[in-house]
Amino acid sequence: MEPQLELVQIHSGESFIVWAHGYPFRTVRWHFHPEYEIHLITDTTGHYFVGDFIGDFVPGNLVMTGPNLPHNWISDVPEGTTIPRRCIVLQFTQTFIESCIGVFPELEAVAALLDESRRGLLFRAATGETARRIMTALLNAHGAERIALFVQLLGLLTADKGRKNLTSAGYLPDPSAYMSGGMNRALAYVGEHLDGNMSESAIAAIAGMTPGGFSRAFKRHTGMTFVHYVNRMRINLACQLLMSEKSPVTDICFRIGFNNLSNFNRHFALQKGMSPSRFRALFNENRTANFAA
Repeated sequence: MEPQLELVQIHSGESFIVWAHGYPFRTVRWHFHPEYEIHLITDTTGHYFVGDFIGDFVPGNLVMTGPNLPHNWISDVPEGTTIPRRCIVLQFTQTFIESCIGVFPELEAVAALLDESRRGLLFRAATGETARRIMTALLNAHGAERIALFVQLLGLLTADKGRKNLTSAGYLPDPSAYMSGGMNRALAYVGEHLDGNMSESAIAAIAGMTPGGFSRAFKRHTGMTFVHYVNRMRINLACQLLMSEKSPVTDICFRIGFNNLSNFNRHFALQKGMSPSRFRALFNENRTANFAA
């Protein structure tokens, strides 16, 4: 089965992202992405799949996957059950971590960890328990504290001599083959052209599908309609720009592909529960408070 591309959005004001999600969730599918991932299960049991490996997981299951390594965790819960928080996920790019190692020689030992993660790494239960405290703290950390916790987590994983590779020695992910899939081509195009005009029929042509077939497949793949997905990605990009730049809200509106300010404000409020100006003001208030502390 061909894995599907997940578009990971790391905010321009951040070096990596940490987030939590429940179950079911849109990323619970056989998927891949170019970023490294540290994945901690906090609730439920079930089966997980990394490359050609299949195993059982319980709370505390801590796995690291390297770039483009397909993976998925499926919980054994009754149909219709909703779990508020199933896992905590941390993702970072190869460019970021290589720059860190280049600046701080003390991180040289992390290079071996990165290499091993290309086959998937399972860590000991004790490591998972300690990682849970660090990753939970990371969800609400800011500034230097965030970086300190990230380095602490890498140190913890590097020190675990009981970590085990998951995939077979001969297994090699082939992202070029994955990206030959029409849906993955479409998602990649959307991610690279959020600032332009996109029609669903034009994206369907990129995927090599009819508009109707693409619409149905897209909703199965992402859990939402094409228009909803594009708007969500654009609002996420708007948040990054509001946090990292001083550009007027109107300029940001047009830069991310909206054609009028009222439409942008409406979609922003639907997703974030406030206006773009309010979002920026609260972010600046939080940043100022952290500097003052």
